[in-house]
Amino acid sequence: PPLSFAAVRLEEDEKIDWLRLWRTQNVGPRTFHNLLQRFGTVAHALVQLPLHMDRLKARKFAIPSVSSMEKEYHAYKGYGADVVGWCEPDYPPLLRLCPDAPPLLIVKGRRDILTTPLFAIVGARNASAVGKKLAHQFASTLGKAGLTIVSGLARGIDISAHEGSLATGTVAVLPGGMDHLYPPEHEAFAAAIAREGALICEMPLGTPPSSRLFPRRNRLIAGLSQGLLVMEAALRSGTLLTAQYAAEQGREVFVVPGHPLDPRSAGGNALIRDGAALVQNPADILDAYAALPGLACTPLRQCSPQLSPSLLERESTPPADLSEKVLAALSFTPVRVDELAAQLRVSSSFVRAALVEIEIAGYLDRQTGDYVCRLPTVDG
Repeated sequence: PPLSFAAVRLEEDEKIDWLRLWRTQNVGPRTFHNLLQRFGTVAHALVQLPLHMDRLKARKFAIPSVSSMEKEYHAYKGYGADVVGWCEPDYPPLLRLCPDAPPLLIVKGRRDILTTPLFAIVGARNASAVGKKLAHQFASTLGKAGLTIVSGLARGIDISAHEGSLATGTVAVLPGGMDHLYPPEHEAFAAAIAREGALICEMPLGTPPSSRLFPRRNRLIAGLSQGLLVMEAALRSGTLLTAQYAAEQGREVFVVPGHPLDPRSAGGNALIRDGAALVQNPADILDAYAALPGLACTPLRQCSPQLSPSLLERESTPPADLSEKVLAALSFTPVRVDELAAQLRVSSSFVRAALVEIEIAGYLDRQTGDYVCRLPTVDG
């Protein structure tokens, strides 16, 4: 987040409000944060947003009811899980810095472990026996050195990393809801992780794992962690996607090299070729962090912005009818957001805020290069 504010804990009714906005159609992580910045509080957004949608004649817009979100919230509690808001001190500090950080995390286990130094170990599901042994050894040694190991509870490298770090604390990131552990054979071990570390996810209860959710899970693994170790990864694999997320977020990517004829090593070796750090033992990683004081084995709370969802500073006040004017100015031909702002002679930050509302209303198509255009109507 670009703004500075002080961490605050949310009351139960506030978390239910956050759930209502988070579960609103067309409100993703970035949109949620844009709305929070625009309206100052989630409660204010819930009051104002329907008014804006009425003026824009939104195609489909409905905020979930209080009762439905109360039911969801208490279902988490009944399942032994907590709902942790992006503004709360227990929210993972490095994840909070990511532009698509989930507004809410579902956490089962130790919330405090999420603010310890986190380090990810990921790799192939069909890992070799040597790869699984190395993952266990790296996780055990790094855990004893003060790093909390993060992985995805998958078969192969992931579960070996969790097993190696269970005694020192480990975090498993789930692709579906908390009640849909994947793969099913790791359910008993997941219960052990919940006792010694934490299980986390962003999806509601009842959400089964699916192909579209694994990339979202991988972005969380990368966002949580200050560094990431790749151990056996094929080309075009989910592991490489996780490494890409980590690199984009400025995290250090380490790779254990593999045999050039083993397809399970092709992706990792390619990462080394492209600049990732080659490591042969846990000491190589610890030595790398020793050169960066404060990263490896000290709490990372100082990396967290000082935030408060009710004290966001906003520049002046946009015109009351700006969203309607921006919608009227949009055509089916893409235009850069800055050019649109110049045409309307309005601050680009105000235009971007208006575009959020237009997107929620179902009229906006975002394209690469910061271009936007109007979506065609249903009847063409």
